[in-house]
Amino acid sequence: MIRLLCLVLFFAASSPLVVSADTSLPPLKGQVLFLGDSITHDGRYITFIETYLRENAKVGEPLPALVNLGLPSETLSGQSEPDHPFPRPDVHERLERALEKVKPDLVIACYGMNDGIYHPFSEKRFAAYQDGVKRLIEKVKASGAKLVLMSPPPFDPQPMREAGKLLPESDDANYSWKTIYEDYDEKVIARYAKWIMDQAGRDGVSGTVDLHTPLNDYVAVQRGKEPTFAMSKDGVHVDEVGHRILAEVMLDAWSLVDLDEAFEVNPATYTLVAKRQKVLHDAWLSHVGHKRPGTKAGLPLGEAQAQAAAIDQQLQAQ
Repeated sequence: MIRLLCLVLFFAASSPLVVSADTSLPPLKGQVLFLGDSITHDGRYITFIETYLRENAKVGEPLPALVNLGLPSETLSGQSEPDHPFPRPDVHERLERALEKVKPDLVIACYGMNDGIYHPFSEKRFAAYQDGVKRLIEKVKASGAKLVLMSPPPFDPQPMREAGKLLPESDDANYSWKTIYEDYDEKVIARYAKWIMDQAGRDGVSGTVDLHTPLNDYVAVQRGKEPTFAMSKDGVHVDEVGHRILAEVMLDAWSLVDLDEAFEVNPATYTLVAKRQKVLHDAWLSHVGHKRPGTKAGLPLGEAQAQAAAIDQQLQAQ
């Protein structure tokens, strides 16, 4: 059912956002593993979700462990544009290790933005993306965990158009994350997102969440008020407002928010949760291992968990 969601967080009030809830999603309990690219690596939407869960948990109710293994530049199709400074990491290189080490009850995966490699639509690239998703489904199912697929969020061409970094479709164009196909969202990412949503009900998929439509709708509403509005400098990496909306959409999908009432997030709680998420995220990335160069190593997992436990005490003392 389409409903109106207006979520107010501590730093900004949102405009009304139309989304739909899927009450069939498995609960956010136990070990919850987030997989994705640089948007998940940034992780602010996960911090918003954890903050909300902490502030609304019932007395004595255990909190889920939200483990963020998002990795910048990653795909699940094993593809890279020619001008990328290194081969893009493929989640399948580390997926089995991640499942073995985290032992998740639930996996939430969000891929697609990098899988089109910023080129015009290609059936070959799309097939590689579909195959990567299917292999993800099979491996998560074999691990015993449940899987929720999130569609890729949209690419906003406006910032790159203003910077002169969009290219029209051409056989000679040198497309990359720095010079992007001008219709990348409409003709590539939107198609990938629709296909992800069509996986609902597939064996091994416990649910899907549409991130693409509500973020595009939000930008359209804001741009109607302010033509230069944008949530991203490069069309890909959304700012804090964008992460708030990602969290908002997910919380709605899990029916964890009262759609008739706004809720607030305590800024002190959010700051501590962000610190906790950061130290654990870096440690888990190093603990599982990956092949992306230039990624700062995290603390040994045991040390990171000790720091997280100390932050937990500060959160409980609030």
